Amino acid sequence: MLRDLRYKIKLFSSSRKEFYRFIKATTGFSPLKFRLYDLAFVHRSVSSADLMGQPINNERLEYLGDAVLGAIIAEYLYNRFPRKDEGFLTQMRSRMVNRSFLTKLTFKLGLNRFINANTNTVNDSSHIYGDVFEAFIGAIYLDMGYEGAREFVLKKVLSIHVDIEQLEQSDTNYKSQLIEWGQKHKREVTFDTQENREGKPNSMPFTSKIYIDKELIGQGDGYSKKEAQQNSAGKALATLVIKTPQ
Repeated sequence: MLRDLRYKIKLFSSSRKEFYRFIKATTGFSPLKFRLYDLAFVHRSVSSADLMGQPINNERLEYLGDAVLGAIIAEYLYNRFPRKDEGFLTQMRSRMVNRSFLTKLTFKLGLNRFINANTNTVNDSSHIYGDVFEAFIGAIYLDMGYEGAREFVLKKVLSIHVDIEQLEQSDTNYKSQLIEWGQKHKREVTFDTQENREGKPNSMPFTSKIYIDKELIGQGDGYSKKEAQQNSAGKALATLVIKTPQ
């Protein structure tokens, strides 16, 4: 207890004061376990090790936050759409927890301003931002419990920053859109998805190239084959000047 009190005094007399004020303003409550919020913003590119040799970064919090966020969103959709079937609910949840959507929320909440990273992959489309959002949820869960995390997601995120009706009408399946475009215009659309074996730092595991009539038209990376194909299809659609919903 005394150690935590000394830590709290140190935090609010340091340059981190702005960060903890931001956490309080963003969540709507006073944080209790400050170290968790520090950790939530530490990317593995600047990871150090504790006395036991364990890495100090946000990956474990991200893992936890992913599960907690998925449960909260699933419950929210179940109650919001009582007459919709499992397929609809699954699709909506997928749209609300994909990295692109979480990245947008990270910027809307201003979490991006406090990320501690040292990597060339830090850009608007990077997984770093979505990962931080999930790690942030993980920190809130460990600090305030499930109900605290649930209240934050529902009241501070969904009710303010998410237009659920617009999201319901959107179609972010870029691969499907591209295939339909090819069928409509009688063009051959092929995907060449490969696992990256070079092991370059910060590279994603999979790369997908899209060819239209054997001409390379788009390329994208991802942490899964499906994600790589979606990213490459999105770029291909932009190249073809096809209007796609945001």
